Amino acid sequence: MDTLLTTARLRGERAVRASLAGAAATAGNGLRTIFDCEQGVALPNAVLARPEDGPQSEDPAVNQAFDKLGLTRDFYKEVFQRNSIDDRGMRLDGYVHFDAQFNNAFWDGGQMVFGDGDGREFSNLTGSLDVIAHELTHGVTENTSEFEYHNQSGALNESISDVFGSLVKQWSLKQMAEDADWLIGSDVWTPGIAGDALRSMKSPGQAYNNPQFGKDPQPDRMSKFMHLPDTPRGDFGGVHFNSGIPNKAFFLAAVGIGGFAWESAGAIWYEALKSSSRDATFQNFADTTFQKAGELFGTGSPEQSAVLAAWQGVEIQVSGVPAGLGRARSMPINGNGSLGRQDGLAALTRQIGELNTKVSALAQEVATLRGAK
Repeated sequence: MDTLLTTARLRGERAVRASLAGAAATAGNGLRTIFDCEQGVALPNAVLARPEDGPQSEDPAVNQAFDKLGLTRDFYKEVFQRNSIDDRGMRLDGYVHFDAQFNNAFWDGGQMVFGDGDGREFSNLTGSLDVIAHELTHGVTENTSEFEYHNQSGALNESISDVFGSLVKQWSLKQMAEDADWLIGSDVWTPGIAGDALRSMKSPGQAYNNPQFGKDPQPDRMSKFMHLPDTPRGDFGGVHFNSGIPNKAFFLAAVGIGGFAWESAGAIWYEALKSSSRDATFQNFADTTFQKAGELFGTGSPEQSAVLAAWQGVEIQVSGVPAGLGRARSMPINGNGSLGRQDGLAALTRQIGELNTKVSALAQEVATLRGAK
C-alpha cells in the first residue's frame, strides 16, 4: 500500500497542508507574489522574490511559478469569467524552494507551495503547468462544490483538478482535444525516465510502468473501482486512484465532442462543479454533467449525447435519460473509445447513398413497366 501511495499520486496530503502556518488569503485582483523559502519550511520566514509589477528574477523557479500562476488565473478569467480562485480577486502567493528535495507542489488553502524535487522522483515542481493548475483548482473546488476529501467525492475533487489542470495546458497551447497528450505531470515526474507521467486521463493505468516505481494502478472503469480504507494510508478511500474513472469520462466527452475541450466539455464540467453537493458520488456527478450539457447545448444535442456515451464508457449509466437518447449506446465509437461523430455522419451518408441507389433502381423498374404497357 505504501508503494502504491508513493507512485500513484502527487503527495499533497491535506494533513500536511493544514499544519502549515501560511498567511491568510486576501483579495487583490488575482495579483501574484512569489516568495523564496530558501529550503526552509516556515512560510512567514520566506523572502520576497517577485511581486506582480516587479522585474524578472535571476531564479528560473521564481519566474516559472510567476508565469504559471498567471496562466491559470488568466484561463479562469477568460474562459469562465472567474475572478481568481475564489471569484473575488483572491491574491496568488507562491512559495518556491520549500524544504530540501521536497517532492511536492500543493495548494494549502491560501497559497501555492513548490518543492525542488529530489531529481529522481520529481524535478523542480515549478516546471509543470498542469500540476500547478491542478493544485490551484483545488482552491476553485473549495470555493464551489467543496467536494469532501474522501471516497467518491474525494476522487471527484482530484479529478476536477486533473481536468482543469489539463485544460489550462491545452488552452495555453491552443490544442484541440484530439491533439492533447492528456498527461498530468509528464514534465516533472521521473526526470530520468522519458515518456511517462503521474496520470493519464486518456489511459488511466498506463501513465507509467517501470522497475523504479512499478505500474500505474489507476482504474479506468467502475468494474475496476478500488475499495480502499477511508484513512490516510488508504488514500482516504482511494481518491488519487479512483479519480481515473471520472478522468476517463471527461476525456471521452471532450474527444467525442471535438474542438477545444475548454469550450464544450470544460464548460459542462465547470457548471456541474458549481451545482454539485459536497458528498456527490460519481453517479451524482454524471447525472449533473448530463443535465448541464442539455442546458448549455440543448437536449439531445451532440454534446449531451457525447456526455452520455462518455459515462457509459466508464460503466456509469446516467439516470433519467429520455428514451430517445438511449440509442447513444449504439452510436459509433471511434478509435479513442469516444463518441464518433464523424463516423456517425459517414454512416448516415452511406445510408442515404444506398437509399438513393434503391430509389433510382425502383424508378427504372417503374419506367420499364410503363414502357411494356
